[in-house]
Amino acid sequence: MKRSTDRILVSHAGSLARPEDLRTMILAKENGQPYDGRALEVRLRESVAEVVRQQIKSGIDIVNDGEFGKGGFSNYARVRLSGLEQGNPQDLPAARNITGRDQAEFPEFFALGAGGVGPPRVGQPPAPAGGQNRPVLCTGPVKYIGQEEVQRDIANFKAALQGVQVTEAFVPAIAPGTIEHWLWNRYYPSDEAFLYAIAEAMHEEYKAIVDAGFILQIDDPDLPDAWQIHPQMTAPEYRRYAEVRVDAINHALRGLPMDRVRLHTCWGSGHGPHKNDIPLRDIVDIILKVNAECISLEASNPRHDNDWRVWETVKLPEGKSFMPGVIGHITNMIENPELVAERLVRYANLMGRENIIAGTDCGIGTRVAHPSICWAKFQAMAEGAEMATKQLWGRR
Repeated sequence: MKRSTDRILVSHAGSLARPEDLRTMILAKENGQPYDGRALEVRLRESVAEVVRQQIKSGIDIVNDGEFGKGGFSNYARVRLSGLEQGNPQDLPAARNITGRDQAEFPEFFALGAGGVGPPRVGQPPAPAGGQNRPVLCTGPVKYIGQEEVQRDIANFKAALQGVQVTEAFVPAIAPGTIEHWLWNRYYPSDEAFLYAIAEAMHEEYKAIVDAGFILQIDDPDLPDAWQIHPQMTAPEYRRYAEVRVDAINHALRGLPMDRVRLHTCWGSGHGPHKNDIPLRDIVDIILKVNAECISLEASNPRHDNDWRVWETVKLPEGKSFMPGVIGHITNMIENPELVAERLVRYANLMGRENIIAGTDCGIGTRVAHPSICWAKFQAMAEGAEMATKQLWGRR
């Protein structure tokens, strides 16, 4: 995995705005609706090539495929795993809710339909608040059946990288614990057995990504945001819960070189109060146990911008690097590059400049009101990284 040996490198957390026609076709496929398979393959290949070019143009050094082969951040897993089937919402318990503690304190705010995963996109309704009660049940053995889809993603990304210059390339994949959030176990004898079955299955996807020569990014908002899903838990109980989920990640990563893996985690990243987010200090040691060289962490929004102080007393383990979010999805305002530079220099002074990569709080492209805002934010991040480089390396 590349380090910032002579300048601050720039990357991001993953999800980028899918062209609407592409998104419509992929969702139709994932939902078992009619679609033109040939048209989908052509459009997907074109779109991945274009989004790679846009990242490069915007100053991103470590690029991805925008997650364009997936209908959504977590929904894609349900079509890559066996043993799952649609169920009736009436058969399920209350929805798991990544804003549960906040909703108890601010019910009037959430009753307005606010607090979703982003502002309304142009021409689209706002995303729902707090998570959805998706009626997907586990009714049989969980096995990985997404070989064709992951190899398609790999092939399209490799084709898009032909003839362009990038520092490195990464592919995100969802973590077992976050998959567990949105499924209901009706087959395994315990939640832990279910979790480890998911981990065993997803190992195949993770290995395929690494074997293809890409950096694997494990996306796991579960580590902090399940604190809101389980409001009855005490902090010690939650730490035990999180430890099990990290063990499951590491089981799924077994045999993969740590220097080809990075972890992205956040607090669910909804546009809500986040007053009841579990503090980073309470779980940072657990996060650092993931067998990933690079840790990508939400760090720029008003709730977590001061989390840099945690690293005044917590030492980044030897061999690990850190990708703080220095721009965010929580606002359509474009960050001042000087502010981006200030954030990067602060972390570099704490952890060493070679250990810092400029990153985003979460996936920007699907969280702001228009893709043009995403690209402008990326440009501001790249400009800020250049300013930070001049300060840290003493360049004019």
